[in-house]
Amino acid sequence: MLGIIYLLLAGMLGCEASKMLTGEGKSVSGINRIWLMLPASFGVGTLLLTWMVYIISWFFSVVGKAENPLLYGNIIGMTGAAVIMILLSVQKYRKQGSYRIWNIETQDKRRLKKEILLFGLLTVFITYMMFYVFYIKDGILYSGLTVYGDYAPHTAMMRSFSAGNNFPTQYPHYGGADVKYHFMFQFLTGNLEYLGMRMDFAYNIVSTLSLVGFLMLLYQLALRITGKMCCGVLALFLFFFRSGMAFFRFAWEHIQAGNLVETLEENTSFIGYTVNENWGLWNFNVYLNQRHLAFGLLMVTLALYLFMDWLEAGTAHEEKGILWIKNRIFSKEGWKSRNLDQALLMGMFLGLCAFWNGAAVIGGLLILCGFAIFSDGKVDYAVMAGVSIFFSWLQSKIFIVGSAMSSQIYLGFLAEDKTVPGVVKYLFWMSGVFFLGLVLMVWFMRRRERAILVSFLFPVIFAFVLLMTPDINVNHKYIMISYAFLTIFWAWAVCSLWKGRNGQSGIQKTMGKILAIVLVISLSVTGIYDFVVIIKGNGPGRRVTVNMNSELTQWLEENLEKNDLLLTPEYSMNEVTMSGAMLYCGWPYYAWSAGYDTNYRAAQAVTIYTTSDSETLKKTVQQEKITYILFEEGSEFEQQECREETIAAAYEKVYETQDGRIRIYKTTE
Repeated sequence: MLGIIYLLLAGMLGCEASKMLTGEGKSVSGINRIWLMLPASFGVGTLLLTWMVYIISWFFSVVGKAENPLLYGNIIGMTGAAVIMILLSVQKYRKQGSYRIWNIETQDKRRLKKEILLFGLLTVFITYMMFYVFYIKDGILYSGLTVYGDYAPHTAMMRSFSAGNNFPTQYPHYGGADVKYHFMFQFLTGNLEYLGMRMDFAYNIVSTLSLVGFLMLLYQLALRITGKMCCGVLALFLFFFRSGMAFFRFAWEHIQAGNLVETLEENTSFIGYTVNENWGLWNFNVYLNQRHLAFGLLMVTLALYLFMDWLEAGTAHEEKGILWIKNRIFSKEGWKSRNLDQALLMGMFLGLCAFWNGAAVIGGLLILCGFAIFSDGKVDYAVMAGVSIFFSWLQSKIFIVGSAMSSQIYLGFLAEDKTVPGVVKYLFWMSGVFFLGLVLMVWFMRRRERAILVSFLFPVIFAFVLLMTPDINVNHKYIMISYAFLTIFWAWAVCSLWKGRNGQSGIQKTMGKILAIVLVISLSVTGIYDFVVIIKGNGPGRRVTVNMNSELTQWLEENLEKNDLLLTPEYSMNEVTMSGAMLYCGWPYYAWSAGYDTNYRAAQAVTIYTTSDSETLKKTVQQEKITYILFEEGSEFEQQECREETIAAAYEKVYETQDGRIRIYKTTE
């Protein structure tokens, strides 16, 4: 119940903030403003209230030494939000004689009924999918095989807040150090669990609200760009079902082998012929396992929608060619501020998203950079970007020791051939006509649409040029960001072909409809098969399970303090990680891809688990500040068998599971 109250308070607080951001009463012709205000209220309100609760909890933990800091954070934060709402309502009532939280005019009531049906069905579908791959039943947590790998560090971070006291915040799979990975989405879900909401409900409800909110804004953006509802609906369809050549090649190979039907029925793995495509890098699975990406994109899409005002003003001028470009860059009108308050607010909100999903913020700023080139009011873009970067930098300085990122030039992304022809070939096999076809499409567009399309491509260019983390695969998010927005233009192309032009003959219109159908199939069939794999790959018998009522989990929660460091085998997601304990070195990929030196800790862990010299053991344990060592029967670390004799002789055994499988030793007095 408290968790629901928290989300409602966030929504109400966000509604007032969104009115200031978007301009109360301001609307675009033909667009029902409710689908802008609902996601904006959720995103902005959740952002503000969650940061408020986090900062207060941090203060009570670090400064006040409180053992239960979330209690104070939630009481003060939620009470503060309620007081702000009461004061605002009283002020507006006195000023206007009446007050309503929602006062949104509908521009097109006939379309509104269709939109209610659309978003109702969308919400049901997304909710089903979120619970399909992650749910708790009879005390057992089930995570689908295509998603559980990402859930491992996320659930550990959630539990470090709901069951622990992770202030100042550490990364649970690399405890005792700073936190380099964006964690605020996990803090939100952990806090909701702390407030009494079951973990799967907390994670899935916030994930659903984030993704539905983002798609509402994507639909609104498509409607604003194209003016056609069919384009908004089709853009959502193409968002879920990606373009690619994988299915066509896969089908052709198995047709030749004579086993296509059997293979389609039995296969439970993603298909792909480019590097790591079979990980599911390009399909809807990304939004099921990277839940925080949708929240970041919600805020980014809100920024894009608002800055469309600037872009439309810049592209509406009638100058031609070089003269138009010159006036956008070297004229007073091209730089003069149009709405500085809005730019400041949006810059702050984007900046506050840096530790919700940093890739979304970078991708959004890249697109806005493209907008700025073609827009008037460039000062506002500069202010917005400057404020956003400042807040991102401030959080990095607080949470990260040393540099937040180590960027370097890395040309070609995952293309095996890093030359221009090699990248073109890679894009074709990875996405089919999706990206390459846009190069042709841009020549048939007007100035406004051309500017938008080129801006949407900026994150793709970034992904093929710059490396921001140790793992180049992480750059796929920038391509996914561009992909989501570029679906608008393919939807527009398909709808235009289907409708045809005035003056066309019946045969021409029929051919246009046929071409539209062929285009939709070619743009979505690989994604549709990927979705079938998601359903099959996360179904019964293909789920990782964790006992949420484990005595081991309970013992760790009750006995380990916030600064304790637990040495374990290289665990991913199990009863230990669900305790919220800080692992010395969990599954190394998670920490390595976030920028931690896992090789060093792995070497120290091997020494501790394999040495026969008690002095070496004690010296290493003390040096690494490890307070507990967990030994599991038959376990290995870095393919080396773990030994217990030296550990058992040096330290006191403080816990053993009933089946004797796991024993824990305390290394301090």
